[in-house]
Amino acid sequence: MKLNNKLVRTILLFILSALSTSCKGHDQYNSDNNASTNATIGKVVTEIDKSIWLVFQDNSNHYWFGSNGKGVYFYDGYTLKQYTEEDGLISNQIRGIQSDKSGNIYFDTPIGISKFNREKFITLEVTNSSNDQWKLNADDLWFRGNGDIDGGYRYTGDTLYHLKFSDFNASFKGNRYGVYCISKDNSGNIWFGTESAGVVRFDGTTLDLIYEKELSVLDDGRVPAVRSIIEDKEGNFWFSNILYRYKIINPLLKGQSKIDYEKLPGIDLSNQDVKVKLPYYNSALLDDKSGDLWMTNYNEGIWKYDFKKLVKYPINDKQTSALIVSIFQDNKGVLWVGTDNLGLYKFDGEKFNKFEP
Repeated sequence: MKLNNKLVRTILLFILSALSTSCKGHDQYNSDNNASTNATIGKVVTEIDKSIWLVFQDNSNHYWFGSNGKGVYFYDGYTLKQYTEEDGLISNQIRGIQSDKSGNIYFDTPIGISKFNREKFITLEVTNSSNDQWKLNADDLWFRGNGDIDGGYRYTGDTLYHLKFSDFNASFKGNRYGVYCISKDNSGNIWFGTESAGVVRFDGTTLDLIYEKELSVLDDGRVPAVRSIIEDKEGNFWFSNILYRYKIINPLLKGQSKIDYEKLPGIDLSNQDVKVKLPYYNSALLDDKSGDLWMTNYNEGIWKYDFKKLVKYPINDKQTSALIVSIFQDNKGVLWVGTDNLGLYKFDGEKFNKFEP
């Protein structure tokens, strides 16, 4: 199928600015702090913005909704509170949310990282690091930054290090290595999805690269970038593309010094009842209960794959189709979807319904 050039450009413009948190890793930083926010800053509101890119739930079962220009919203099931730059947030454009073991909440933005200690926002200062700070500690937090800088950011709880791929290995150079998502696998390795250089894995000792055409610039000029990394129930990885998945062969078992992988078939679209125009997704997750793979496409709806059949779930508000950015599963297994134009949606087991706080 030949795509309209204007449509392709529109989709690519969004993709090149979309968030990375669609990398659905294992949350190692859940809080043991059951306190709500005690902050006197922020304001109570009755509705959320239409452009909500992120959903996050802390260990108190409270929600944080990250917007693309109106800051972040806190929801405890009763009260909705909004925090913006006026309250000390470094930017109103939220690109990532996570928490540490002490209950602090962190907001990744295009211009820096804000730490919220339940009372005030603190901007983390960046320390440029030599390669000896490339480490893999269980309690460290990782951030992507603005997506066009070589490498990512590692936070130890005391120091925020900017870690460059090119400093660690001279062969990793250029803006192609701008980080679009970060994920942690079941073995504790950190994965970085890049703009057009493929996928980088850090195992605590080495940086290894997986580079394939579908993870880079395509023949027709599209630059899908790797925006989501999912480890499936068989231990294989999906990198923002539904046509292929990757089987990682442990180098320790083979005595190799570099990562060894095998490219496997993903979803055979010729055997599916639904049609997919662009076989790339901008966020995904593996359902903790069913093991189904859920994927979102910016303007083609949501897809569920049970490793046999692909099912499409469209989201619409009257005549307007949702422009979908992210998908998130909360502590009770409920699926949430963030959109660029229609706010938030929740899955009731059959369909996605608009969330009204």
